[in-house]
Amino acid sequence: MSEQLEGRVALVAGATRGAGRGIAVELGAAGATVYVTGRSTRARRSEYGRPETIEDTADLVTEAGGRGIAVPTDHLEPGQVKALVDRIAGEQGRLDVLVNDIWGGETLFEWDAPLWEHDLDKGLRLLRLAVETHAVTSHHALPLLLRHPGGLVVEVTDGTADYNRDHYRVSFFYDLAKSSVLRMAFALGHELGPRGATAVALTPGWMRSEIMLDQFGVREDNWRDALDAVPHFAISETPRYVGRAVAALAADPDAARFNGASLSSGGLAQEYGFTDLDGSRPDAWRYLVEVQDAGRPADVTGYR
Repeated sequence: MSEQLEGRVALVAGATRGAGRGIAVELGAAGATVYVTGRSTRARRSEYGRPETIEDTADLVTEAGGRGIAVPTDHLEPGQVKALVDRIAGEQGRLDVLVNDIWGGETLFEWDAPLWEHDLDKGLRLLRLAVETHAVTSHHALPLLLRHPGGLVVEVTDGTADYNRDHYRVSFFYDLAKSSVLRMAFALGHELGPRGATAVALTPGWMRSEIMLDQFGVREDNWRDALDAVPHFAISETPRYVGRAVAALAADPDAARFNGASLSSGGLAQEYGFTDLDGSRPDAWRYLVEVQDAGRPADVTGYR
């Protein structure tokens, strides 16, 4: 266990599974106290209907060496978010790291469906879950984060600013949601920078989340079995990789040099020297441009 973040307090909003869970665990491994939130609990599941819970995530944070605290929260409900932040203020008196990883849109977007054919209710629900929740959470949490200098806000999205600028991402609603989160980090950088805090946008690469592994019919211990059907999946990474990116940023006293920037797990691995759990260092977004999108055969040589 590292103790780089001992005494630091983090809130990972949307930590039930995927990137949020990976980030929470790695912050815990660095010694932080981590509040983990979401709507899936051992008593009640969200509409995803999946087995992962925020209590499980909190236990993993504690097992990693930190202190995990699960707080059931619907981030579309401002009253619940305010109560969450009031609790953190009362129990800790500070908030050093805010990670906005709320998503909830896996069952709501339709691949390549144009706006006029996409289910409107699902599209608008996606925007509320992926964009409005981040704004609500930041509105209530940032005054606490600004009590002490050096705070960090991480807006988790899919795609770098450069990549998303030039590529259509899945559908109108998905594209708008992910681009909006990138812009949130840019705007927060302008508002937080002069006040002693830093905001960044951060994207994982092709992440082996619980849902992705299930879709491909594999587990983390045999994920390479999916390569026959999906060869480019060879560049994929675990959720802990982006977690290590956040932990490295949170421990960097000069993280303000990235204020307002769009970052990736692979790019920060080159910056800080961390690896994924298998010791590799996948650089998915460079691979996507230079290999997958270029129509070249799958070959991760030089990319992990």
